[in-house]
Amino acid sequence: MDSHMASHSIKSWPKTERPRERLIKSGPEALTEAELLAILLRNGIRGKDAVAFSREMLSSFGGLRGLLSVGPSELGRVKGLGMAKIAVILATTEIAKRQLKENLADKNVVRDPQSVLDYLVSVMRDRKREVFKILFLNKANRITRDEDLFEGTVDEAAIHTREVVRTALEYHATSLILVHNHPSGRIQPSSEDREITRKIEMACATVSVRVLDHIIIGDNGYYSFREHNLLSP
Repeated sequence: MDSHMASHSIKSWPKTERPRERLIKSGPEALTEAELLAILLRNGIRGKDAVAFSREMLSSFGGLRGLLSVGPSELGRVKGLGMAKIAVILATTEIAKRQLKENLADKNVVRDPQSVLDYLVSVMRDRKREVFKILFLNKANRITRDEDLFEGTVDEAAIHTREVVRTALEYHATSLILVHNHPSGRIQPSSEDREITRKIEMACATVSVRVLDHIIIGDNGYYSFREHNLLSP
C-alpha cells in the first residue's frame, strides 16, 4: 500500500484499496488483521487513518491474540480509543467465544473432542489468573453446563472436592471434564494437579459421576490426563 495513503482518510483511497470494499469483493480472508480491525473501528484518530491506528494497536499488544485478550482498563489506556471503539472490540471478542461455545451444542464430546479444545483454548489460554473450569455432561456425553468453579492466584487454585461433587449432583451430571489453565504457559501437570485430580475422581466415584478428562491449557497447547492414561479406565 502506498505510504502517502496513511496520512489521508480511507475515504480518499481508491475503492480498490479500501478495506470495506475489498472485504465485500474478495472476502474477509483477503484482508490483513489491521484492515479487519479498521473495519470494526470505522475511523482512526487525528493524524492516523483507521488502518494505521489498527496496525499500531496490534503492534503494541503483540498481535491480534494479545489485543483480544485484554480488558477494558488496558484498552482504555490507548490514546484515541474511546468507549465506543472499546465496546466494539470487547463485543467482537465475546461473539467469537460464544460462537465456539455454540459449536459444542448437541455434540458428543467423546466423539468430537476438537470442538471442546477449540473453545477451551479460546476462553482460557490468555487468562492472567489460574481458573478451574468444569464441563458438566449428561448420559449422552453432551455438555449441559460450563462453569468456572474456582479462581486462584497465578500459582495455584484452591479446589474443594466437596464443592465439585455437590455441583455435579445439582446439575444432574453423569460425567465431568475438569479444565484449568497455567498462566505460566507450561502444560505439564504439577504434583498438585495430579493429586487434586485423583481426589476429585475418587469423590465423584462415590456418587457414580465419572471424570472423563482433566485438560490443562497452556500458551500453545494442552495436556490431557486421559490421553496420558492418568485417569481410571
